Amino acid sequence: MRRKGQFIAVQRRGLLALPKDVRARSGLDRPGAQVEVVERGDGVIELHPHVAVPAEQAWFWTERWQGMERQVDDHVERGEITTFDSSADFLSAIEKVESDR
Repeated sequence: MRRKGQFIAVQRRGLLALPKDVRARSGLDRPGAQVEVVERGDGVIELHPHVAVPAEQAWFWTERWQGMERQVDDHVERGEITTFDSSADFLSAIEKVESDR
């Protein structure tokens, strides 16, 4: 649902103060929240709310880890997976791998 537009003044150094209710609805009132600025070809400037990744989860978004996630996705897509009926079966398979090393 589109809400009625509001005007905000561009302050010195290009700063914008978003209304409190807009910040709250978009999660921009949380520490570390950011806004992505997208300048479209038709001259429209879009602001997209973005809540930062908590520090304890940042490792998941590193290029190295995301590359490993893509490798796993490729293996799954090719059907190169093994499933187990229980956690005990899984742990037995892990132990076997470890003992074969």
